[in-house]
Amino acid sequence: MSIKEDIKRFKEIGKQRREDLADFIQKGDLIGKSDDINIPIKVVNLPEFKYSKPDMGGVGQGKGGQPQPGQPVGKPKQGEGDGDEGDGEPGEDKGEHGYYNMDPEEFAEELERELELPEMEPKGKEVKEESIGAYKDRARSGPRSNLDRDYLFKKGIQRAIAGFYDEEYVKEALKVKGKDLDEIYEHVLVEKDYNIPFVKLKMLSDELEEKGFDNEYDSFEDLEEVYSEVSRFDIVHNAVNNVEVSPQDERFKHPEIEEEYVENAVIVNIRDCSGSMGEKKRDLVKRVFVPLDWYLQGKYENAEFIYIAHDFEAQQVGRDEFFSIKSGGGTQVSSAYELAQEILEEEFPWDTWNRYIFAGGDGENSSNDTKDRMVPLMEEIDVNYHAYAQVTPGGRGRYANLANDLEDHYSKDNLSVVRLQSREDVMDSIYSILSTEAGGE
Repeated sequence: MSIKEDIKRFKEIGKQRREDLADFIQKGDLIGKSDDINIPIKVVNLPEFKYSKPDMGGVGQGKGGQPQPGQPVGKPKQGEGDGDEGDGEPGEDKGEHGYYNMDPEEFAEELERELELPEMEPKGKEVKEESIGAYKDRARSGPRSNLDRDYLFKKGIQRAIAGFYDEEYVKEALKVKGKDLDEIYEHVLVEKDYNIPFVKLKMLSDELEEKGFDNEYDSFEDLEEVYSEVSRFDIVHNAVNNVEVSPQDERFKHPEIEEEYVENAVIVNIRDCSGSMGEKKRDLVKRVFVPLDWYLQGKYENAEFIYIAHDFEAQQVGRDEFFSIKSGGGTQVSSAYELAQEILEEEFPWDTWNRYIFAGGDGENSSNDTKDRMVPLMEEIDVNYHAYAQVTPGGRGRYANLANDLEDHYSKDNLSVVRLQSREDVMDSIYSILSTEAGGE
């Protein structure tokens, strides 16, 4: 195996051995922006030759020249010999790691595979481009050059076959004694299975009346004895070879207008930064929100992200500040939804944007704010769906009632409420949120 093949093999092994995605989301360092995702991988060191320093002397010589017989060599100093180099204790240094750069599209595919999610089909809302497609549509009018001749001929054949009957037999049946038109029509229609219109039967009767005729048969049975009926095959064959087209069957080909939609999405992330949001709570919110950022960035052609942090009041912040802002102040979650509604209505109209609002906090809110202000605002804002992640590390949350209140009072079916007590709940929470939009249960 050549060295190039060896290096290629080691690189492939490196990619294959990147950390499990679920383990990375729950425990890893979620670095990278929404369009630049770095997944830690184990680095496989390639073998290499190391050469001694040129001033070390000749063979068998150490420092100070060749020792004389009987001269004590002395104990090796720490760091010399076969031990670890330097003064550090064994095992102190971190293992060597590299990073596998994964784009959002690949991350979305991997996450769907990891969670066994139904694949989400992004909704295109705004028409980006219209183009002329195949000539598959038909209309009653159009240029003669677009006349659909195949359609016209097929309709003519259908008419001919649908109206098959032995006209000569019908004329003879009109000569049966004592039978009126209704009785003759019932006979040829039921007994002979002729698809002849009654109007046509009346026309043939009138023609015979004009010419004058004698009743030649005492019954239909007498007619059958003397008349050799034309076979059904001959009737159909004659109809196909003598197709008469009708102007009412004319159709003209028209091209389909193919509309290409741009897949726009705006994701509003809301985070509680009140005084009760400690480091562990902020960590759990981040582990849910960052993968959602990456996932939707990978699914939508054009995804915009809005970040809102709130305590008693709300403010729009940047992405980095959203995940790093310190906590302080009281809590009024409705203030964040008021700001979200204002931004969405001004910049991201519902008829052209898919809209998502994800909120995270410890479930604490000021008195009656959830029922009286937050829920009505959520129901008023047009969105694909809402999600709320309530984080209570260790299950401790004496005043964590927001998730329960949302489930009790929110009336629409586009809400996903998840509860997290530890990092082990992260993947289930992400699944619950994404499966709502992807069509899962």
